[in-house]
Amino acid sequence: MSIVVFGTVFVDIKGHPLGVYVPDGRNAGIIEQVHGGVGRNVAEDIANCELRPMFISTVDNTGIGEDVLNKLVRHNVNVDYCLRTQDGMGTWLAIFDHTGDVVANLSKRPNLSPLVQVLEQHGDEIFAQADSVVVEIDCDVPLVKKIVELCKKHNKTMYVVVSNMAIAMKRRDLLMDSGCIICNQQEAGVLFSEDYMDKTPEEMVPILAEKIRLAGYQRMVVTMGGAGAVYAELDGEAGTVPANKVEVRDTTGAGDAFFSGVTIGLTYGKTLEEACRIGTKLAAAAICTMENVCPRFRPEELGLSPKN
Repeated sequence: MSIVVFGTVFVDIKGHPLGVYVPDGRNAGIIEQVHGGVGRNVAEDIANCELRPMFISTVDNTGIGEDVLNKLVRHNVNVDYCLRTQDGMGTWLAIFDHTGDVVANLSKRPNLSPLVQVLEQHGDEIFAQADSVVVEIDCDVPLVKKIVELCKKHNKTMYVVVSNMAIAMKRRDLLMDSGCIICNQQEAGVLFSEDYMDKTPEEMVPILAEKIRLAGYQRMVVTMGGAGAVYAELDGEAGTVPANKVEVRDTTGAGDAFFSGVTIGLTYGKTLEEACRIGTKLAAAAICTMENVCPRFRPEELGLSPKN
């Protein structure tokens, strides 16, 4: 199975307090630097399920960029079409509280525009061998449009991952081409111009079903943290999936892990509910670590059989 992932690479600089976090005070803590980026995280999560995704992105022409590619290769991610450019990686600076939640952050996005030329030259061969395609919808517009064009040409399902809903909501025409839109509770509120933060999963089910019916989206999943996730399909199927109860160490990457699980499940032909349960399992494993991604799973542990 080949899932092709288009997205960003970031260097994540994360600070964790040693005690209770005091917002306006001095906090002794641990500062670490890890490989991040939504697309990079998703590619590694898929590979950690013993699958072999292709990741298409840019990295800096530095030692850190080389480290990113080498690690992905060690995880059996195909990086043949990754480019080394001067501004190829972003930076994310985040401060966490003592519960593992982000309390402050800043980010600088990379420039992915050189990837358009890669697709002009190699797009047909890349998409012809893909089982499905993942793209960060808030990437450069010409790049996303080219990916949509190639998906339609080769009849491939595209799954949209959101890292900035404020940008994504300006591209509603591109969201219409997604086989499934996955976002969190707050992002869903931004997309539909409503506030859902006080809603329970049971209350969200009819709301989400109605919203995607009106918008014409094929499928949508909304994650709700410890309350689990809500899903709905245009054909009327909708429901909830509870979260797995685990000890939280770091919530970074949990959403990416959930997205990866759902994408894997749908690519394998699972129902949306089954795919959400796979996503929940990967997300629960991810928040028990401080590495931005879920640990390794064998396909059979996720209820997957070999796919030719």
